[in-house]
Amino acid sequence: MASSVYIHIPFCQQICYYCDFNKFMMDRQPVDEYLDYLEKEIKSTLTTHPINELKTIYVGGGTPTALDLKQTERLLEIIKSNILKHHENVEYSFEANPNDISKEKLVLLHQGGVNRISYGAQTFDEGLLKKIGRTHSPDDIGNAIHLAKEVGFKNVNLDLMYALPGQTMEQFQDSLNKAIALPIEHISAYSLIIEPKTVFYIEMNRGRLKPSPEDDEAAMYEFLMKFAEEHQFHQYEISNFEKGGHESKHNLVYWNNEEYYGFGAGAHGYVNGVRYSNAGPLKKYFNEIDGKGNSIIHEHTVTKQEKMEEEMFLGLRKMAGVSESLFTKKYGVNFEEAFPHVVEDLTKKQLVIMEDEYLKLTHRGKLLGNEVFQSFLL
Repeated sequence: MASSVYIHIPFCQQICYYCDFNKFMMDRQPVDEYLDYLEKEIKSTLTTHPINELKTIYVGGGTPTALDLKQTERLLEIIKSNILKHHENVEYSFEANPNDISKEKLVLLHQGGVNRISYGAQTFDEGLLKKIGRTHSPDDIGNAIHLAKEVGFKNVNLDLMYALPGQTMEQFQDSLNKAIALPIEHISAYSLIIEPKTVFYIEMNRGRLKPSPEDDEAAMYEFLMKFAEEHQFHQYEISNFEKGGHESKHNLVYWNNEEYYGFGAGAHGYVNGVRYSNAGPLKKYFNEIDGKGNSIIHEHTVTKQEKMEEEMFLGLRKMAGVSESLFTKKYGVNFEEAFPHVVEDLTKKQLVIMEDEYLKLTHRGKLLGNEVFQSFLL
């Protein structure tokens, strides 16, 4: 049963050059109407598939904090009355931009039950921020974090990026130093992937943008892992580091191959063995909900083989790895029966290791993660 909820708010004040999520410039968008339809979708879905036990809520985008105070209040009320209700001990995360979050808005979020803030910092280098289309300054990042702490948030994440166009190792090291000097509990650090339909993709195809060399990316990732360990940030997933037991419970839902609801335009969900995606364009999103109560435009019933593959390539992202006994209990076959010779081959290449019946990535495996994951796609 799905016990987690993802809610997509597709509005932004500025479109970042690397972003390929479903998003729209905030100006002249039907935001209030969107919130009305979001509530309709949530009500309709949860009538058919109610939540028994709620573990996590994650509000992402776009930029959820691009909403004004009144709209934010409305969104929080929709979530509280339809999803949160009487559930307790729920990890409730909100993505935020460092420069569009006031103390007033943070108080509103905190009072509304939000207990985890995730700031899209990306880098502390002013020139790089401009180069990737971000509108905040390095100072905005620190100010936003201190504001969140002042209001009472005890769980703050910073998103960072590396292998940005033209980024040097010194710039990345400086960003990490500035990040850990702030009162944060979690760091998510991702290398830039240039996705189709993004500004960077268009620029690259025109020869105006040169991606970071793979060797530089690997060196930055190596440094990141070493740096995090030295500063008591425990790496629990390929790109995620926490201290004080502040793992992202919501993201663990994805990596543990568990089910979750996806609400909003362009959102994806996984309920009752079916992966689905919602309409992205707002007009289509509204029309679908008017017609049938949800906005699902694509559904796929996941086969047993696909579930086993997903269990491996998602689960191996975690440093804890994948338990063979749990896998066998779940699917009735062990690793060798499900994936003949794959584990053996990867072990010979020193990309994975079996420890106490858990299959895990080695250090080399972390650097060549995609090669490992693709091995399980039969």
